[in-house]
Amino acid sequence: MSISRTNLTHPFHDEDGDKLREECGVFGAINAADAAAATALGLHALQHRGQEAVGITSYDGKEFFSRRGLGHVAENFSSSEAISELPGNMASGHVRYSTTGGAGLRNVQPLYAELASGGFAVAHNGNFSNAQALRKDLVNKGSIFQSTSDTEVIIHLVATSRYPTIADRLIDALRLVEGAYALIVTTPEGMIACRDPLGIRPLVMGKMGDAVVFASESVAFDVIGAELIREVEPGEMVQVDFEGKVQSLHPFGKQPSRPCIFEHVYFSRPDSFFAGQSVYEARKAIGAQLAMESPCDVDLVVPVPDSGVPAAIGYAQESGIPFELGIIRSHYVGRTFIQPSDSARHSGVKRKHNANRGLVEGKKIVLIDDSIVRGTTSLKIVEMMREAGAAEVHFRVASPPTAHSCFYGVDTPERSKLLAARMDIEPMREFIQADSLAFISIDGLYRAVGSEKRNTSCPQFCDACFTGEYPTSLTDFNQTSDKSAELPFADPKAA
Repeated sequence: MSISRTNLTHPFHDEDGDKLREECGVFGAINAADAAAATALGLHALQHRGQEAVGITSYDGKEFFSRRGLGHVAENFSSSEAISELPGNMASGHVRYSTTGGAGLRNVQPLYAELASGGFAVAHNGNFSNAQALRKDLVNKGSIFQSTSDTEVIIHLVATSRYPTIADRLIDALRLVEGAYALIVTTPEGMIACRDPLGIRPLVMGKMGDAVVFASESVAFDVIGAELIREVEPGEMVQVDFEGKVQSLHPFGKQPSRPCIFEHVYFSRPDSFFAGQSVYEARKAIGAQLAMESPCDVDLVVPVPDSGVPAAIGYAQESGIPFELGIIRSHYVGRTFIQPSDSARHSGVKRKHNANRGLVEGKKIVLIDDSIVRGTTSLKIVEMMREAGAAEVHFRVASPPTAHSCFYGVDTPERSKLLAARMDIEPMREFIQADSLAFISIDGLYRAVGSEKRNTSCPQFCDACFTGEYPTSLTDFNQTSDKSAELPFADPKAA
Protein backbone atom coordinates (compact mmCIF):
# COMPACT_ATOMS: atom_id res chain seq x y z
CA MET A 1 0.00 0.00 0.00
CA SER A 2 1.28 3.47 -0.83
CA ILE A 3 0.20 6.31 1.41
CA SER A 4 0.30 9.80 -0.01
CA ARG A 5 0.14 13.20 1.62
CA THR A 6 -2.13 13.74 4.62
CA ASN A 7 -3.68 16.86 6.05
CA LEU A 8 -2.17 17.12 9.52
CA THR A 9 -4.68 19.52 11.02
CA HIS A 10 -5.94 18.96 14.54
CA PRO A 11 -9.01 16.83 15.22
CA PHE A 12 -12.32 18.59 15.45
CA HIS A 13 -14.64 18.84 18.39
CA ASP A 14 -18.32 19.62 18.73
CA GLU A 15 -18.45 23.11 20.19
CA ASP A 16 -21.38 22.60 22.53
CA GLY A 17 -20.93 18.85 22.90
CA ASP A 18 -24.67 18.43 23.31
CA LYS A 19 -25.80 16.34 20.34
CA LEU A 20 -25.77 12.63 19.74
CA ARG A 21 -23.37 12.08 16.86
CA GLU A 22 -23.44 9.28 14.35
CA GLU A 23 -19.88 8.07 14.22
CA CYS A 24 -19.18 7.09 10.64
CA GLY A 25 -20.25 6.99 7.03
CA VAL A 26 -19.03 4.46 4.46
CA PHE A 27 -19.07 4.38 0.68
CA GLY A 28 -17.82 1.93 -1.92
CA ALA A 29 -17.75 1.63 -5.71
CA ILE A 30 -16.61 -1.25 -7.93
CA ASN A 31 -16.36 -1.39 -11.72
CA ALA A 32 -16.54 2.41 -11.88
CA ALA A 33 -14.37 4.33 -14.34
CA ASP A 34 -13.46 6.95 -11.72
CA ALA A 35 -14.04 5.00 -8.54
CA ALA A 36 -12.06 7.32 -6.24
CA ALA A 37 -13.78 10.44 -7.59
CA ALA A 38 -17.21 8.84 -7.13
CA THR A 39 -16.22 7.80 -3.63
CA ALA A 40 -15.09 11.31 -2.72
CA LEU A 41 -18.41 12.75 -3.95
CA GLY A 42 -20.34 10.10 -2.06
CA LEU A 43 -18.42 10.82 1.12
CA HIS A 44 -19.11 14.51 0.71
CA ALA A 45 -22.84 13.71 0.85
CA LEU A 46 -22.19 11.70 4.01
CA GLN A 47 -20.10 14.42 5.69
CA HIS A 48 -22.75 14.91 8.39
CA ARG A 49 -22.00 11.39 9.65
CA GLY A 50 -18.38 12.17 10.48
CA GLN A 51 -16.33 15.36 10.36
CA GLU A 52 -13.15 14.42 12.15
CA ALA A 53 -11.35 12.48 9.43
CA VAL A 54 -11.72 10.94 5.98
CA GLY A 55 -9.97 8.25 3.98
CA ILE A 56 -10.18 6.52 0.60
CA THR A 57 -8.50 3.32 -0.55
CA SER A 58 -8.48 2.30 -4.24
CA TYR A 59 -7.33 -0.73 -6.25
CA ASP A 60 -6.08 -0.68 -9.85
CA GLY A 61 -5.95 -4.44 -10.43
CA LYS A 62 -2.39 -4.75 -9.14
CA GLU A 63 -1.89 -2.46 -6.18
CA PHE A 64 -3.83 -0.74 -3.39
CA PHE A 65 -3.49 3.01 -2.83
CA SER A 66 -4.64 4.99 0.20
CA ARG A 67 -5.00 8.62 1.13
CA ARG A 68 -6.17 9.61 4.59
CA GLY A 69 -6.43 12.89 6.42
CA LEU A 70 -7.91 14.71 9.37
CA GLY A 71 -10.68 17.15 8.54
CA HIS A 72 -13.44 17.32 5.95
CA VAL A 73 -13.72 15.62 2.58
CA ALA A 74 -13.21 18.92 0.74
CA GLU A 75 -9.98 19.58 2.62
CA ASN A 76 -8.49 16.28 1.51
CA PHE A 77 -10.09 15.26 -1.81
CA SER A 78 -11.13 18.39 -3.70
CA SER A 79 -8.15 18.50 -6.07
CA SER A 80 -7.49 16.44 -9.18
CA GLU A 81 -4.00 15.76 -7.80
CA ALA A 82 -5.49 14.04 -4.73
CA ILE A 83 -7.82 11.88 -6.82
CA SER A 84 -5.03 10.98 -9.26
CA GLU A 85 -3.15 9.34 -6.39
CA LEU A 86 -6.02 6.82 -6.13
CA PRO A 87 -6.20 5.01 -9.48
CA GLY A 88 -8.38 2.04 -10.30
CA ASN A 89 -11.98 1.02 -10.82
CA MET A 90 -12.63 0.01 -7.20
CA ALA A 91 -12.53 2.28 -4.16
CA SER A 92 -13.94 2.47 -0.66
CA GLY A 93 -14.10 5.42 1.68
CA HIS A 94 -14.94 6.44 5.20
CA VAL A 95 -15.79 9.59 7.17
CA ARG A 96 -15.56 9.38 10.92
CA TYR A 97 -15.75 10.69 14.38
CA SER A 98 -13.80 8.55 16.84
CA THR A 99 -15.98 5.80 18.33
CA THR A 100 -13.47 3.58 20.05
CA GLY A 101 -9.76 4.27 19.84
CA GLY A 102 -9.92 8.05 19.83
CA ALA A 103 -8.64 10.51 17.28
CA GLY A 104 -5.43 10.30 15.31
CA LEU A 105 -4.31 9.47 11.80
CA ARG A 106 -3.55 5.83 12.60
CA ASN A 107 -7.26 5.24 13.30
CA VAL A 108 -8.50 6.83 10.07
CA GLN A 109 -10.21 4.31 7.81
CA PRO A 110 -10.30 2.38 5.58
CA LEU A 111 -7.81 0.30 7.55
CA TYR A 112 -5.50 -1.73 5.30
CA ALA A 113 -3.33 -4.81 5.71
CA GLU A 114 -1.39 -7.20 3.52
CA LEU A 115 -2.71 -10.69 4.29
CA ALA A 116 -1.42 -13.99 2.94
CA SER A 117 -4.15 -13.80 0.28
CA GLY A 118 -3.29 -10.20 -0.69
CA GLY A 119 -4.46 -6.72 0.19
CA PHE A 120 -7.43 -6.27 2.53
CA ALA A 121 -9.07 -2.90 3.30
CA VAL A 122 -12.08 -2.42 5.57
CA ALA A 123 -14.35 0.57 6.21
CA HIS A 124 -16.64 0.16 9.22
CA ASN A 125 -19.65 2.07 10.49
CA GLY A 126 -20.69 0.91 13.93
CA ASN A 127 -19.09 -0.47 17.05
CA PHE A 128 -18.16 -3.92 18.32
CA SER A 129 -19.29 -4.24 21.91
CA ASN A 130 -16.81 -7.09 22.57
CA ALA A 131 -13.83 -5.56 20.75
CA GLN A 132 -11.65 -5.24 23.84
CA ALA A 133 -12.22 -8.86 24.83
CA LEU A 134 -11.37 -10.03 21.30
CA ARG A 135 -8.36 -7.73 21.13
CA LYS A 136 -6.99 -9.02 24.42
CA ASP A 137 -7.29 -12.60 23.21
CA LEU A 138 -5.63 -11.80 19.87
CA VAL A 139 -2.73 -9.96 21.53
CA ASN A 140 -2.19 -12.89 23.89
CA LYS A 141 -1.92 -15.10 20.79
CA GLY A 142 0.70 -12.84 19.21
CA SER A 143 -1.24 -10.28 17.15
CA ILE A 144 0.34 -6.82 16.89
CA PHE A 145 -2.13 -3.97 16.48
CA GLN A 146 -1.25 -0.81 14.54
CA SER A 147 -4.29 1.24 15.65
CA THR A 148 -6.53 1.59 18.67
CA SER A 149 -9.72 1.27 16.59
CA ASP A 150 -12.08 -1.64 17.22
CA THR A 151 -12.25 -2.11 13.44
CA GLU A 152 -8.73 -3.56 13.35
CA VAL A 153 -10.04 -6.58 15.24
CA ILE A 154 -11.72 -7.67 11.98
CA ILE A 155 -8.42 -7.64 10.11
CA HIS A 156 -6.72 -9.86 12.71
CA LEU A 157 -9.66 -12.26 12.91
CA VAL A 158 -9.67 -12.61 9.12
CA ALA A 159 -5.88 -13.04 9.03
CA THR A 160 -5.95 -15.83 11.62
CA SER A 161 -8.98 -17.68 10.22
CA ARG A 162 -8.21 -21.03 8.61
CA TYR A 163 -11.00 -20.97 6.05
CA PRO A 164 -9.86 -21.07 2.40
CA THR A 165 -11.57 -17.99 0.89
CA ILE A 166 -11.64 -14.36 1.96
CA ALA A 167 -15.45 -14.41 2.13
CA ASP A 168 -15.42 -17.46 4.40
CA ARG A 169 -12.73 -15.92 6.57
CA LEU A 170 -14.76 -12.75 6.92
CA ILE A 171 -17.85 -14.76 7.87
CA ASP A 172 -15.76 -16.67 10.40
CA ALA A 173 -14.55 -13.37 11.87
CA LEU A 174 -17.99 -11.80 12.04
CA ARG A 175 -19.38 -14.80 13.89
CA LEU A 176 -17.11 -13.81 16.77
CA VAL A 177 -18.09 -10.14 17.05
CA GLU A 178 -21.09 -8.64 18.78
CA GLY A 179 -22.60 -5.21 18.28
CA ALA A 180 -23.31 -3.21 15.16
CA TYR A 181 -21.59 -2.94 11.82
CA ALA A 182 -21.96 -1.93 8.22
CA LEU A 183 -18.77 -3.01 6.47
CA ILE A 184 -17.29 -2.39 3.04
CA VAL A 185 -14.31 -4.64 2.36
CA THR A 186 -12.05 -4.45 -0.71
CA THR A 187 -9.78 -7.31 -1.78
CA PRO A 188 -8.00 -8.31 -5.02
CA GLU A 189 -11.06 -10.43 -5.78
CA GLY A 190 -13.58 -7.58 -5.52
CA MET A 191 -15.81 -5.87 -2.98
CA ILE A 192 -17.80 -7.29 -0.06
CA ALA A 193 -20.50 -5.30 1.72
CA CYS A 194 -22.20 -6.66 4.83
CA ARG A 195 -24.51 -5.56 7.60
CA ASP A 196 -24.90 -6.86 11.15
CA PRO A 197 -27.61 -9.50 11.70
CA LEU A 198 -29.94 -7.00 13.39
CA GLY A 199 -29.36 -4.27 10.80
CA ILE A 200 -28.60 -1.71 13.51
CA ARG A 201 -26.39 0.36 11.24
CA PRO A 202 -27.66 1.32 7.77
CA LEU A 203 -26.25 0.25 4.40
CA VAL A 204 -27.76 0.61 0.92
CA MET A 205 -26.86 -0.71 -2.52
CA GLY A 206 -27.08 1.09 -5.85
CA LYS A 207 -26.18 0.98 -9.53
CA MET A 208 -24.34 3.54 -11.66
CA GLY A 209 -24.00 2.25 -15.20
CA ASP A 210 -21.89 -0.89 -14.91
CA ALA A 211 -20.74 0.07 -11.42
CA VAL A 212 -22.18 -1.28 -8.18
CA VAL A 213 -22.10 1.16 -5.28
CA PHE A 214 -22.74 0.95 -1.54
CA ALA A 215 -23.29 3.71 1.00
CA SER A 216 -24.53 4.43 4.50
CA GLU A 217 -27.34 6.55 3.04
CA SER A 218 -29.20 6.82 -0.23
CA VAL A 219 -28.42 10.54 -0.50
CA ALA A 220 -24.86 9.61 -1.52
CA PHE A 221 -26.29 8.00 -4.67
CA ASP A 222 -28.20 11.16 -5.58
CA VAL A 223 -24.95 13.12 -5.62
CA ILE A 224 -23.14 10.74 -7.98
CA GLY A 225 -26.14 10.02 -10.20
CA ALA A 226 -26.57 6.40 -9.09
CA GLU A 227 -29.85 4.54 -8.77
CA LEU A 228 -30.89 3.19 -5.39
CA ILE A 229 -31.53 -0.54 -5.76
CA ARG A 230 -32.32 -1.61 -2.21
CA GLU A 231 -31.08 -1.81 1.35
CA VAL A 232 -28.49 -4.41 2.17
CA GLU A 233 -30.55 -6.70 4.34
CA PRO A 234 -29.72 -7.31 8.00
CA GLY A 235 -27.19 -10.13 8.19
CA GLU A 236 -26.61 -10.07 4.43
CA MET A 237 -23.23 -10.25 2.73
CA VAL A 238 -23.08 -8.98 -0.86
CA GLN A 239 -20.07 -9.94 -2.99
CA VAL A 240 -19.28 -8.16 -6.26
CA ASP A 241 -16.43 -9.23 -8.53
CA PHE A 242 -14.70 -7.42 -11.39
CA GLU A 243 -16.86 -9.18 -13.96
CA GLY A 244 -19.93 -7.58 -12.45
CA LYS A 245 -21.25 -10.74 -10.82
CA VAL A 246 -23.27 -10.00 -7.67
CA GLN A 247 -23.74 -12.74 -5.10
CA SER A 248 -25.89 -12.46 -1.96
CA LEU A 249 -25.32 -14.62 1.12
CA HIS A 250 -27.11 -14.80 4.46
CA PRO A 251 -24.52 -16.63 6.58
CA PHE A 252 -25.96 -15.64 9.95
CA GLY A 253 -29.54 -16.80 9.41
CA LYS A 254 -32.65 -14.66 9.63
CA GLN A 255 -33.82 -12.86 12.74
CA PRO A 256 -36.07 -9.85 13.40
CA SER A 257 -34.25 -6.66 12.42
CA ARG A 258 -33.56 -3.80 14.82
CA PRO A 259 -32.39 -0.76 12.80
CA CYS A 260 -31.47 2.29 14.85
CA ILE A 261 -34.58 4.44 15.24
CA PHE A 262 -32.44 7.54 15.76
CA GLU A 263 -31.68 7.48 12.03
CA HIS A 264 -35.27 8.68 11.59
CA VAL A 265 -34.97 11.23 14.39
CA TYR A 266 -31.62 12.86 13.64
CA PHE A 267 -28.71 10.98 12.06
CA SER A 268 -29.76 10.56 8.42
CA ARG A 269 -30.01 13.51 6.07
CA PRO A 270 -33.66 14.51 5.51
CA ASP A 271 -33.34 13.78 1.78
CA SER A 272 -32.38 10.15 2.44
CA PHE A 273 -34.59 7.07 2.65
CA PHE A 274 -34.25 4.81 5.67
CA ALA A 275 -36.07 1.54 6.39
CA GLY A 276 -38.16 2.12 3.27
CA GLN A 277 -39.38 5.57 4.32
CA SER A 278 -38.50 9.15 3.45
CA VAL A 279 -36.59 10.55 6.41
CA TYR A 280 -38.09 14.01 5.83
CA GLU A 281 -41.65 12.67 5.85
CA ALA A 282 -40.91 10.58 8.93
CA ARG A 283 -39.66 13.64 10.82
CA LYS A 284 -42.72 15.64 9.84
CA ALA A 285 -44.88 12.77 11.07
CA ILE A 286 -42.96 12.73 14.35
CA GLY A 287 -43.68 16.44 14.76
CA ALA A 288 -47.37 15.92 14.00
CA GLN A 289 -47.57 13.11 16.56
CA LEU A 290 -45.82 15.32 19.10
CA ALA A 291 -48.42 18.04 18.51
CA MET A 292 -51.23 15.54 19.12
CA GLU A 293 -49.64 14.24 22.31
CA SER A 294 -48.39 17.54 23.73
CA PRO A 295 -50.33 20.55 22.39
CA CYS A 296 -49.29 24.03 23.40
CA ASP A 297 -51.19 27.34 23.51
CA VAL A 298 -48.66 29.58 21.79
CA ASP A 299 -48.36 32.08 18.96
CA LEU A 300 -45.46 30.50 17.03
CA VAL A 301 -43.79 27.17 16.39
CA VAL A 302 -40.02 27.74 16.24
CA PRO A 303 -37.53 25.03 15.23
CA VAL A 304 -34.09 24.72 16.76
CA PRO A 305 -32.12 24.70 13.49
CA ASP A 306 -31.34 22.71 11.57
CA SER A 307 -32.28 19.33 13.00
CA GLY A 308 -35.58 20.49 14.48
CA VAL A 309 -36.98 21.95 11.25
CA PRO A 310 -38.91 18.99 9.73
CA ALA A 311 -40.48 18.05 13.07
CA ALA A 312 -41.44 21.69 13.66
CA ILE A 313 -43.14 21.80 10.25
CA GLY A 314 -45.15 18.72 11.18
CA TYR A 315 -46.01 20.20 14.59
CA ALA A 316 -47.17 23.45 13.00
CA GLN A 317 -49.25 21.73 10.32
CA GLU A 318 -50.98 19.46 12.85
CA SER A 319 -51.60 22.21 15.41
CA GLY A 320 -52.48 25.02 13.00
CA ILE A 321 -49.98 27.30 14.74
CA PRO A 322 -47.75 29.36 12.41
CA PHE A 323 -44.26 28.02 11.73
CA GLU A 324 -41.59 30.73 11.90
CA LEU A 325 -37.80 30.89 11.92
CA GLY A 326 -37.39 32.44 15.34
CA ILE A 327 -33.78 31.30 15.49
CA ILE A 328 -31.33 32.03 12.69
CA ARG A 329 -28.36 29.74 12.36
CA SER A 330 -25.00 30.88 11.06
CA HIS A 331 -23.68 28.31 8.60
CA TYR A 332 -20.19 29.81 8.64
CA VAL A 333 -19.22 29.03 12.22
CA GLY A 334 -18.13 25.53 11.33
CA ARG A 335 -16.32 23.32 13.76
CA THR A 336 -13.45 24.49 15.89
CA PHE A 337 -10.55 23.27 17.98
CA ILE A 338 -11.22 21.69 21.34
CA GLN A 339 -12.56 24.31 23.73
CA PRO A 340 -10.88 24.42 27.15
CA SER A 341 -13.95 25.07 29.25
CA ASP A 342 -17.71 24.76 29.40
CA SER A 343 -18.03 28.55 29.18
CA ALA A 344 -16.18 28.57 25.88
CA ARG A 345 -18.45 25.83 24.53
CA HIS A 346 -21.51 27.73 25.71
CA SER A 347 -20.38 30.86 23.90
CA GLY A 348 -20.32 28.75 20.76
CA VAL A 349 -24.09 28.34 21.01
CA LYS A 350 -24.59 32.05 20.45
CA ARG A 351 -22.12 32.11 17.60
CA LYS A 352 -24.06 29.32 15.94
CA HIS A 353 -27.63 30.46 16.77
CA ASN A 354 -29.13 33.91 17.12
CA ALA A 355 -32.65 34.93 18.10
CA ASN A 356 -34.83 36.60 15.49
CA ARG A 357 -35.78 39.33 17.95
CA GLY A 358 -38.25 41.17 15.72
CA LEU A 359 -40.27 37.98 15.35
CA VAL A 360 -40.27 36.48 18.85
CA GLU A 361 -40.48 39.63 21.00
CA GLY A 362 -43.70 39.60 22.97
CA LYS A 363 -44.77 36.23 21.55
CA LYS A 364 -45.51 32.91 23.21
CA ILE A 365 -43.39 30.34 21.40
CA VAL A 366 -42.80 26.60 21.41
CA LEU A 367 -39.32 25.41 20.51
CA ILE A 368 -39.03 22.07 18.66
CA ASP A 369 -35.77 20.10 18.84
CA ASP A 370 -34.84 16.52 17.99
CA SER A 371 -33.41 15.57 21.40
CA ILE A 372 -32.04 16.71 24.74
CA VAL A 373 -28.72 15.13 25.70
CA ARG A 374 -26.84 17.02 28.41
CA GLY A 375 -29.35 19.86 28.38
CA THR A 376 -26.80 22.67 28.25
CA THR A 377 -27.66 23.73 24.69
CA SER A 378 -31.39 23.63 25.41
CA LEU A 379 -30.84 25.90 28.41
CA LYS A 380 -28.88 28.41 26.32
CA ILE A 381 -31.52 28.41 23.58
CA VAL A 382 -34.31 29.07 26.10
CA GLU A 383 -32.27 31.85 27.70
CA MET A 384 -31.66 33.36 24.26
CA MET A 385 -35.39 33.43 23.52
CA ARG A 386 -36.17 35.10 26.82
CA GLU A 387 -33.44 37.69 26.27
CA ALA A 388 -35.02 38.42 22.89
CA GLY A 389 -38.29 39.24 24.62
CA ALA A 390 -40.35 36.07 24.20
CA ALA A 391 -43.33 36.17 26.56
CA GLU A 392 -43.36 32.40 27.10
CA VAL A 393 -40.91 29.71 25.99
CA HIS A 394 -42.16 26.14 25.82
CA PHE A 395 -40.07 23.16 24.70
CA ARG A 396 -41.13 20.05 22.78
CA VAL A 397 -38.77 17.20 21.86
CA ALA A 398 -39.17 14.92 18.83
CA SER A 399 -37.76 11.87 20.63
CA PRO A 400 -38.30 10.25 24.02
CA PRO A 401 -35.90 11.16 26.83
CA THR A 402 -32.36 9.97 26.05
CA ALA A 403 -31.56 8.19 29.30
CA HIS A 404 -29.06 5.52 28.21
CA SER A 405 -25.70 5.41 26.45
CA CYS A 406 -25.25 3.84 23.02
CA PHE A 407 -22.69 1.06 22.49
CA TYR A 408 -23.30 0.60 18.76
CA GLY A 409 -21.33 3.39 17.13
CA VAL A 410 -23.01 6.57 18.35
CA ASP A 411 -21.15 9.10 20.45
CA THR A 412 -23.15 9.51 23.66
CA PRO A 413 -21.94 10.76 27.02
CA GLU A 414 -21.74 8.33 29.92
CA ARG A 415 -25.10 7.87 31.62
CA SER A 416 -24.22 10.08 34.56
CA LYS A 417 -24.03 13.05 32.18
CA LEU A 418 -27.31 12.42 30.35
CA LEU A 419 -29.92 14.81 31.72
CA ALA A 420 -32.75 12.28 31.39
CA ALA A 421 -30.76 9.67 33.33
CA ARG A 422 -30.52 12.03 36.29
CA MET A 423 -33.87 13.79 36.25
CA ASP A 424 -37.58 13.30 35.69
CA ILE A 425 -39.41 15.62 33.29
CA GLU A 426 -40.24 18.39 35.75
CA PRO A 427 -36.67 18.77 37.07
CA MET A 428 -35.49 18.75 33.44
CA ARG A 429 -37.93 21.57 32.69
CA GLU A 430 -36.57 23.53 35.61
CA PHE A 431 -33.01 22.90 34.47
CA ILE A 432 -33.57 24.27 30.96
CA GLN A 433 -35.83 27.03 32.38
CA ALA A 434 -38.71 26.43 29.97
CA ASP A 435 -42.34 27.20 30.79
CA SER A 436 -43.24 23.63 29.86
CA LEU A 437 -41.41 20.57 28.54
CA ALA A 438 -42.70 17.45 26.81
CA PHE A 439 -41.22 14.57 24.81
CA ILE A 440 -42.87 12.34 22.26
CA SER A 441 -43.84 8.97 23.74
CA ILE A 442 -42.03 5.83 22.64
CA ASP A 443 -45.23 4.42 21.13
CA GLY A 444 -45.89 7.77 19.46
CA LEU A 445 -42.45 7.67 17.88
CA TYR A 446 -43.12 4.18 16.55
CA ARG A 447 -46.50 5.27 15.14
CA ALA A 448 -44.87 8.19 13.38
CA VAL A 449 -42.41 5.91 11.59
CA GLY A 450 -45.04 3.46 10.42
CA SER A 451 -45.75 0.99 13.23
CA GLU A 452 -48.98 0.77 15.20
CA LYS A 453 -46.97 0.78 18.43
CA ARG A 454 -43.76 -0.59 19.89
CA ASN A 455 -43.70 -4.36 20.11
CA THR A 456 -42.49 -4.77 23.67
CA SER A 457 -41.55 -8.45 23.26
CA CYS A 458 -39.60 -7.85 20.03
CA PRO A 459 -39.13 -4.13 19.25
CA GLN A 460 -39.04 -3.20 15.57
CA PHE A 461 -36.09 -0.82 16.07
CA CYS A 462 -33.08 -0.47 18.31
CA ASP A 463 -34.23 2.13 20.84
CA ALA A 464 -31.81 1.35 23.65
CA CYS A 465 -30.89 5.01 24.14
CA PHE A 466 -34.50 5.59 25.22
CA THR A 467 -35.46 2.30 26.86
CA GLY A 468 -32.20 0.74 28.03
CA GLU A 469 -33.14 -2.49 26.24
CA TYR A 470 -29.98 -3.42 24.35
CA PRO A 471 -30.47 -5.94 21.53
CA THR A 472 -27.04 -7.58 21.88
CA SER A 473 -24.66 -8.56 24.64
CA LEU A 474 -22.32 -5.85 25.95
CA THR A 475 -19.26 -7.91 26.82
CA ASP A 476 -16.73 -5.10 27.15
CA PHE A 477 -19.00 -2.99 29.31
CA ASN A 478 -20.00 -5.90 31.53
CA GLN A 479 -16.36 -6.89 32.01
CA THR A 480 -15.25 -3.40 32.99
CA SER A 481 -14.41 -3.41 36.66
CA ASP A 482 -14.79 0.34 37.23
CA LYS A 483 -18.36 1.28 36.40
CA SER A 484 -18.55 4.11 38.88
CA ALA A 485 -19.17 6.66 36.12
CA GLU A 486 -22.24 4.76 34.92
CA LEU A 487 -25.70 4.50 36.38
CA PRO A 488 -27.42 1.09 36.45
CA PHE A 489 -28.77 0.20 33.01
CA ALA A 490 -32.47 0.03 33.66
CA ASP A 491 -32.84 1.89 36.92
CA PRO A 492 -36.37 3.36 36.73
CA LYS A 493 -35.45 5.99 39.30
CA ALA A 494 -32.66 7.24 37.02
CA ALA A 495 -34.88 7.44 33.96
